[in-house]
Amino acid sequence: MKVKICGITRLEDAMLAVDVGVWAVGFIFAKNTPRYITPEDARNIIDSLPDNMEKVGVFVDCLVSEVLNISKLTGITKIQLHGSEPPEYCSNIQQIINKEVIKAIQVRDIEDLIPIKQYKGNVSYILLDTFCENQRGGTGKTFDWVIAKEAKGYNIPIILAGGLNPENILTAYQEVMPFALDLSSGVEVSKGIKDCEKLKCLKNIIGANRAVP
Repeated sequence: MKVKICGITRLEDAMLAVDVGVWAVGFIFAKNTPRYITPEDARNIIDSLPDNMEKVGVFVDCLVSEVLNISKLTGITKIQLHGSEPPEYCSNIQQIINKEVIKAIQVRDIEDLIPIKQYKGNVSYILLDTFCENQRGGTGKTFDWVIAKEAKGYNIPIILAGGLNPENILTAYQEVMPFALDLSSGVEVSKGIKDCEKLKCLKNIIGANRAVP
């Protein structure tokens, strides 16, 4: 079981994530979001993290040059694109910056999976998140996991997001069997501030399922 904790804004939360044993942590560089972190602050946190933990930079409809500059400054190891970036843009990012790209797709129904065909070959992972009209990620709402199971048929690693928390993550994993699961608001006390007790619960779940691929 691989888990990503997104929306890290504090060193203490990042170190809790290390203790939990997560696969990755995410830093949001979209300025109009409550979980925004400056590249400089992200760099300071990333410097303290182990090499074997993925550090994901989350961007929304940015210029390639901006993604490149932040990538160089911070030391992130993967790029997550959470806006309306077309496949060609994603491919350029992956080639120019030489880091794997995660493309987020907002899901309402099965038809929302159709774009995966276009992104396949241009990105390394597809992240499925709950559709929200005015918000990209961190909604705290789930979507029908049957749709996520269908997405696996596209033969590209699927990261499941959307309303996941310590109470439902194991069920989500067992039903979908995604490459990884992404949590944000489900392990927070407030936006950008992680909940120590919820992370402890998550640690127990990950520990009990560590042998599961």
